[in-house]
Amino acid sequence: MIDRVARDARLVVRAQLGDRRALAELVGHWHEPLWRYVRRMTPNADDVTQQAWAAALGSLPRLREPERFAPWLFTIARRAVMNQLRQGYGSPDPLESDLPDGRDPLAGVLDRAQIAEGLDGLPPPEREVIELFHLQDLSLQECAEILAVPVGTVKSRLHRARRLLRDHLIAKGYAS
Repeated sequence: MIDRVARDARLVVRAQLGDRRALAELVGHWHEPLWRYVRRMTPNADDVTQQAWAAALGSLPRLREPERFAPWLFTIARRAVMNQLRQGYGSPDPLESDLPDGRDPLAGVLDRAQIAEGLDGLPPPEREVIELFHLQDLSLQECAEILAVPVGTVKSRLHRARRLLRDHLIAKGYAS
């Protein structure tokens, strides 16, 4: 994680100084993780991710702590997600299932589709903390900054999320 932070800080500073290759490398490295985070939170991942990148790139010259790039970026994305959810609240769109039709999982092993289905069954705060901590490999402190809650709250949400995910997967017959 230290290597990621140092690399991102160097790229941010170079991008702030006008280095287009550094900016492209920064976006290239973070686009997929950001999109996956947004996709887990809302079905409009492409639009919301684009909005988050537009806001982040517009604000990048004013980022004073380049080593805080990942929490800063995910905080911007979180705001975009929350705005999208507020706008869409009350007008549910039917979601397409991400599960493949003829899956044949190995005994006792969950595939990505099953885990995604389990995450979709979690309330947004728990789904979000699992996504940030486990799937994006952010630290507890970084998660706390993104979610604007104390580290203890992140730990509590992680504990609850893991328990809910396990219970949901057991209820679906994926685990025993």
